[in-house]
Parts: sequence; structure tokens; C-alpha cells
Amino acid sequence: MKKREATMSSQNPERKQSLVGWDSHLSRIFLLLLFVVSAQGLTPNPEACLVFSSVNGSSISCQPPAQIPHSLPADTIFLAVEFFNLTQLPADFLQGVPNLQELHLSSNRLEDFSPKFLLPVPQLKVLDLTRNSLTGLFPGFFRVSAALCTLVLKGNQLKFLEASWLHGLKALRHLDLSENQLHSLPPGLLENFTDLLTLDLSNNQLQTLPPDLLRGPLNLERLHLEGNRLQVLGEGLLAPQPKLRYLFLNDNRLASVAAGAFRGLQKLDMLDLSNNLLTTVPTGLWTSLGKAARNLKDGFDISNNPWICDQNLADLYRWLVANENKMFFRNHTRCAGPEALKGQTLLAAAESH
Repeated sequence: MKKREATMSSQNPERKQSLVGWDSHLSRIFLLLLFVVSAQGLTPNPEACLVFSSVNGSSISCQPPAQIPHSLPADTIFLAVEFFNLTQLPADFLQGVPNLQELHLSSNRLEDFSPKFLLPVPQLKVLDLTRNSLTGLFPGFFRVSAALCTLVLKGNQLKFLEASWLHGLKALRHLDLSENQLHSLPPGLLENFTDLLTLDLSNNQLQTLPPDLLRGPLNLERLHLEGNRLQVLGEGLLAPQPKLRYLFLNDNRLASVAAGAFRGLQKLDMLDLSNNLLTTVPTGLWTSLGKAARNLKDGFDISNNPWICDQNLADLYRWLVANENKMFFRNHTRCAGPEALKGQTLLAAAESH
């Protein structure tokens, strides 16, 4: 299992690839073209932004020590302004580029935007605001952003969200709110995001989740809740998402999981419950998991929990034996009690039960 174990963690490179890359080929094409330019022996001017023009439009990438241009080509479709430590951008910064499709403003220190900042770019599909200093947005900020598919707010200073901030987003497929300081989420946050495929709320400070959090999306595939402070996984939270494929709940404080928490998840490919406070789980929890040939085909992880290996785990024992080939980190999945079994692997306890 060592080879497969390396792919399990939600921290692996595949999991942490930019959400932007899932939605658009423009970034990859732009990087490839830069490689071609370099291979041809052309040395870019370090004080100028990199510009590539094609039949589709212009792609522009600016990083220090380049000077940020005061005006952009009218046919700009890709714009990256990153690593400048900017705190603000002019309200009319995007004026004159109505065909812009990707905007990358990561690794600055942006604190806020003009409410009119996105009005000139109604065709925008990708907005990457990773690693800035945003504490909030304006209601209506996205009112002309019906085409936006990917929104990345990772690594900002958001302590709370208001559903009104996201009004206007009708085509959103990937939403990354990870690595903020969120303590709670408002009800109805996702109710209009029927096309959402990926939701990343990892590495915040969430202790509870609104019961209706996942009502809205019709085809959610990836849900990242790892690295929070969740203590309970309730009965109905996941019920609206029968097509969910990847579920990350690791590195929380989960001590209780409802018996019907996973009911209906017939397409789940990966489940991570590692590094929690689980001592036992209710009978029936695993009933729907691991039965079909494709279920949990990418594995599951329940390691580094303080399991009490007694008769209360009989249902889990049977399930483990039937699905042991899909289990990760077996040597780190051990009994914390009773004393006679302390330190024994959970799988060994299951096989001898």
C-alpha cells in the first residue's frame, strides 16, 4: 500500500493543484509559450511584463521588478499581476479589456476592491485572489460575473462570509475558501450554485456547519473540510450530494459521526477521516461504502484516531476485513484501548475478532 498511500493525503500535489488549472487551459498554454520563447534564446526584459499575442488575444504576466502597465491591450484575455505587495488597485484597472477571461492577483496584499472593479470584464471565467489581505467583499461585487467558473480566495483574512457577497455567480464550478480564519458559514451560502463541482473550506476554524450547506449544488464531486475544528458529523449534511467522489474530513476534532452520515454516497472514491478523535463509530455507518466495484477505489484513511477496540467496533471490523485492500496507513491505524489491545493495529484486531 505504500505507493497508494502517497496519493491519499489531501496535502499531495495532485490535491493542491490550483483550482484555476481545473477550469481553464489558458494558464498552461501561456506557460508553454513562455517555455518556447526561452528555448528560442529570447531574453525577456526584466522591467517589462511578459506579453504573448495570439489569434485568441493577448496574455500578460507581470511580476517584480516589472512595471505594471497603465493600460492593457484591448484584446487581453489573460492577466497575471502577482507578488507586488499591492494593497489596492485602481477602480478602472480593468477598463478597456472586455474580453478578459483569467485574472490572477495572487501573492499581493490587497485589502479591498472598488465595488465597480469587475464591471468592465463580464466574460471573466477565472479569478485568483490567493494570498492577499482581504477581510470581506461587497454585496453585488460579482453582479456582472455570470460567466465566472473559478473563484479562489485562499489564504486571505476572511473571518466570516455573507451570502450576498457571492450573488451574481451563476456558473461557479470551483470555490476555494481555504486557509482563511472562518469561524462559521451563513445559511444558504451555496443555494444558487447548481454547477459547483469543488468546494474547499480546508484549514479554517470551523467548529460547526450549517445543515443546509450542501443544498444547492447538484453534482458536487470534491469536498474539502480538513484542518478545521469540527467535532460532529451529522446525519443529513452530505445527503444532498450522492455524486460526491472525494471527501476530506481529516485533521479535525471529530469524536462523533452519525450512523447515516454517509448514506447515499454511492460514488465515493476517497474518504479521509484521519487525525481525529474517533474512539468508536455507530453500527451501520459503513453500510453503503465500499460495496460497488468503484466505491472507494482510491482508498480510505482512518489512521491516527484513538480507537477503542472492543465489541462496539464489530460492524467496523467486518467492513475493514472486506475492504482491507483499500485501506491506507495500516500501521498508523491502531488501538488506543482496552489495555490488552493497546498498540495493536486495528486491522489485526478486526481479523482476530
